[in-house]
Amino acid sequence: MQKKIVVHMYLKNGKAVTGFDGKELLEDGDVMSIAQHYSNNGADELLIFDLSDDDADHEQSLNLIRQISRVIDIPMSGGGHIKNLEDVKKLLYAGCQQVFLNYAKAANIDLTEEVSKRFGKEKIAICTDSFAQLQANKARVNEYTSRVILLCDEVDVRTTARLVEVPVLPVSTRADRHGLLKLLMLDNICGVCGDTFSDLNEDLMAAKLEAKKHGVEINTFESKMSWNELKLNSDGMIPVVVQDYKNLEVLMVAYMNREAFEKTVESGKMTYWSRSRNELWQKGATSGHVQYVKQLSIDCDNDTILAKVQQIGAACHTGNRSCFYREILKKDYHETNPAIVFDHLYKLIEDRKQHPKEGSYTNYLLEQGIDKILKKVGEEATEIIIAAKNPNPEEIKYEISDFLYHVMVLMSERGVTWDDITRELANR
Repeated sequence: MQKKIVVHMYLKNGKAVTGFDGKELLEDGDVMSIAQHYSNNGADELLIFDLSDDDADHEQSLNLIRQISRVIDIPMSGGGHIKNLEDVKKLLYAGCQQVFLNYAKAANIDLTEEVSKRFGKEKIAICTDSFAQLQANKARVNEYTSRVILLCDEVDVRTTARLVEVPVLPVSTRADRHGLLKLLMLDNICGVCGDTFSDLNEDLMAAKLEAKKHGVEINTFESKMSWNELKLNSDGMIPVVVQDYKNLEVLMVAYMNREAFEKTVESGKMTYWSRSRNELWQKGATSGHVQYVKQLSIDCDNDTILAKVQQIGAACHTGNRSCFYREILKKDYHETNPAIVFDHLYKLIEDRKQHPKEGSYTNYLLEQGIDKILKKVGEEATEIIIAAKNPNPEEIKYEISDFLYHVMVLMSERGVTWDDITRELANR
């Protein structure tokens, strides 16, 4: 079992706070920037503890969780303020891959079987700080959940982990890196989480490498090829084509020597050799325009690397997103890449919303409101059904296109993006 280094975030009054008391902000409390930091700097999962005092605060937390799911690339689990099945559903729909029930509350214990049967046991975990509570509900936990999140400061982790069949994730507010890594080496432990790893200054990649040295199977960047297998140019370097991992836009070309290659693999941040300055260059070290590695590939001749990255800010020193912003020539053609077409049309609808145009059908629908949009979506869905009975495929293509356009107007009206849709489909 590959083990995880997990970070946590406490939400209260729309801010990220430190600890269950929620009295102090974590850094400046900016939930999105903190979540992105965790995702980009080696965390394998994000735990969200919702500390809401009332339903209004809970709704605010749910909106934040939805936004978090849009900006991170790691799994997210959430819990807190759960009173019924609907609350579990809201957390899952907001983007949580798993929801944990608070076993300090009898109502949450009673909810376990119902939500497990409704959503699947792999979507349900429990959170407890009590050996006795876990022992009393051992059969329920084993049958209806897939993980125990153990608040372990006052609990013997080794003994408790042996009590259940499902994996255990210890969460400690006290243990330092050494203590957390010792927990990681215990049997039936699927990962570790704690205040130490959730500190924004903690080097999670270094912690992972340390765990790996102790024989822990853990997710680290590890090249399948050694530097010696690569074909270098006359300067002992290899060119790197850098591409946005989501939309596949080519961002820049740079060069790596051995040191830059090894630093990139070790840190998870694109690092190059600057030929003009004759020095190692971690992209974004001074500008903040960091490139986080998502994938490195080699071409058929072993002489060019393709790097898919998450680009923060601009890739080009001119301030442009891509270095390839100057056109030399262009032949007119219809763009048929589905991702680009859908994104372009969605952005056009969004632009119509911000800058209405007289005579625009899109503006007409938006002005008429949700009921009119829903009516059109329903009509177009019916047209698809009718067209599907026709053996000529041209008609159904036309009707599906109409339907997708109206669905995109609905998405815009409700603040749902294609990223939201594709992420949801990928999680299924």
